[in-house]
Amino acid sequence: MSSNNNNEPNKTTGQYHSTKGNIVETIGNLTGATSWQQSGKEEHAQGEAEYQAAQAKEYAEGAIDRVSGKKDAVVGALTGDRQQETAGNLRHDKGEVKQNINKPQ
Repeated sequence: MSSNNNNEPNKTTGQYHSTKGNIVETIGNLTGATSWQQSGKEEHAQGEAEYQAAQAKEYAEGAIDRVSGKKDAVVGALTGDRQQETAGNLRHDKGEVKQNINKPQ
């Protein structure tokens, strides 16, 4: 996986390396340079793996937000704390959106 500031997978760098790998492989195919073909295939595969790892991580974060948000909303409703209830509902909804965006395909 690519290095970034926190050594965690990143969707943007994953896409970049996937696309760059495709370009390098295509150049290798057009020129007959097998080293470029192989290098491009490897970089593409690494980019795809990084993208999928980042997607899985963000999906899991969404699940955590949904559960924590639901807990806060219920506690807020039970205690009459409307601010906590609203904040919990917002966090739950944010988590749901994050999961939908990063749903495995």
